[in-house]
Amino acid sequence: MRRVVAALAFATALAVLGRATPAQKPADDLIKAVRAAIAANDIARGEALVTQFRSTNGTTSEALAALSWLGRGALAAKQLDAADRYAEETHKLAVAALATRKLDNDPHLQTALGAAIEVQALVAAERGARSEAVAFLRAEMDKYRDSSIHKRIARNLNVLTLEGQPAPVLQAAEYLDAPVPGFAQLHGKVVLLFFWAHWCPDCKANSPIIAKMLDKYRSRGLVVVAPTQLYGYVEGGKAAGPDEERRYIVQIRDTYYPFLRNQPVPVSEANHRQYGVASTPTIALVDRSGIVRLYHPGRMTEEELETAIQKLL
Repeated sequence: MRRVVAALAFATALAVLGRATPAQKPADDLIKAVRAAIAANDIARGEALVTQFRSTNGTTSEALAALSWLGRGALAAKQLDAADRYAEETHKLAVAALATRKLDNDPHLQTALGAAIEVQALVAAERGARSEAVAFLRAEMDKYRDSSIHKRIARNLNVLTLEGQPAPVLQAAEYLDAPVPGFAQLHGKVVLLFFWAHWCPDCKANSPIIAKMLDKYRSRGLVVVAPTQLYGYVEGGKAAGPDEERRYIVQIRDTYYPFLRNQPVPVSEANHRQYGVASTPTIALVDRSGIVRLYHPGRMTEEELETAIQKLL
């Protein structure tokens, strides 16, 4: 039955891609269909969809984004050779596309190139070539230092290198209420860094877990510092100046993160860049000596976070 359903879904996706008009956004249909194929553990079907789309529409930025998803899907499935092949092809084609398209003006191209670099590095690390992966990421970060994919590259570099290193200093000139102590002042404490954003649903979902950990382990030396930043907009994507957005951040904090009212919340893009925060939430744990012991982009379960905290307490 599952095979029949998968075959029908594949045929439907091809039909949609074949008959869609520009108003129906066939490129968006492609990305959704490829991600659905990956979720169904059918990388071959996803590749067929990309091939079909490229034969009709050419190698658009959307096609490259879909191709990059194949690399991520293959990596998640531990198909390292396939992941490397998809990522190398995406990287080559994305760099070629930069001759006629501006990276920062093309979100799909940003996705494609950033993901290709990420997968190539993580495949190398999985194969035991961690130093080569780090060197590759550093070279790419220098190349795209002033671009929109810098944070993503930095995040992956941190995944491979930040643990075991002294915690980068936080910029603390701007903050919500409580002044931000330096790591020297926090010596002897275990610090949970919770990078969040006012628009982030996963941050809100992780909030009760972090609040529970703080309440449970505060007496044993756990401290929470919750860096955030300005994004230039408020609810509904409405453009906003810094003062309006800060007021909105306070409103979101008090509504969804009440436990942060008395915790340090530095407000600076520099902190997100320093820690390579390309996705929120990102959680880092710093031990009593100021050394990063965990760097985790994305949500954590209560069990995962508590286990990591207990190791440091």
